[in-house]
Amino acid sequence: MKKTILFDSGSTKTDIRIIYNRQITELQCVGINPFYQNRDEIYHVLRTCFGQDENSEEFEIYFYGAGCSFEEKKEIVRSALSRLFPKSCISIENDLLGAARALLQQKNGIACILGTGANSCLYQKGKIIKNVPPLGYILGDEGSGANLGKLLVADILKGIAPQKVILRFYEEEKCSAEEIMNHIYKESFPNRYLATFSKHIYRHKDELYFQNLILEAFDNFFKRNIVQYDSTVKEIGFVGSIAFHFTHQLEITAQKYGYSIQQILKSPIEGLITYHTTSPRE
Repeated sequence: MKKTILFDSGSTKTDIRIIYNRQITELQCVGINPFYQNRDEIYHVLRTCFGQDENSEEFEIYFYGAGCSFEEKKEIVRSALSRLFPKSCISIENDLLGAARALLQQKNGIACILGTGANSCLYQKGKIIKNVPPLGYILGDEGSGANLGKLLVADILKGIAPQKVILRFYEEEKCSAEEIMNHIYKESFPNRYLATFSKHIYRHKDELYFQNLILEAFDNFFKRNIVQYDSTVKEIGFVGSIAFHFTHQLEITAQKYGYSIQQILKSPIEGLITYHTTSPRE
């Protein structure tokens, strides 16, 4: 029996599970995204995580990752994994399919990601049949951690947020406007950086300004993504830290648009274990 390795990788972190004879080993490393990392950079992350240069064992590897929607990008990840696990069978899929399988298994519904980034799909019989393109943190990703952070930072830097919110932000975050601009426009992974400010939003989420900011972001997520499926399916599920920590605001918005939230998972990895070990598949 081959060992199975499951990867669930967002832009911030990668959850890894090694499954063999009902034993599960847990690992975690930084996020892997072929839009921002080349093959050698991804290989270095993997090698550091697994603590070796090459493994001659045969594994069944299922990698679900952000940025893996296009074959060219999948090949970057596949090449890095093949270098570390040269005798293994490797499947690369995007993180959205991983979220859908974790949430819905073989059921039909709408599956969504609200973490550092955002995405959604209409899912039937184990497959994605429609996907409104998320477009990333610059053009889309409404409701994501990066989007929430961007809304907050923009309000802070433009002086739109209440004065007490602005003063407290600089006091708690210990950063200047110049440092924020440098991080966003001159350093790598600006989406990760912006998403870190979602923790600040969470700490003050009961204040009116932050409630309105969160609801605005989630409203845009539903309006620009979910309602476009134009489906009779109203059951919806979410994975991701933003969905998990802002459940109340998410439920308010879902109800506004006539959807019923069936499940919210902080991480899809446990659902993926179920899917790949017990769920019947074609």
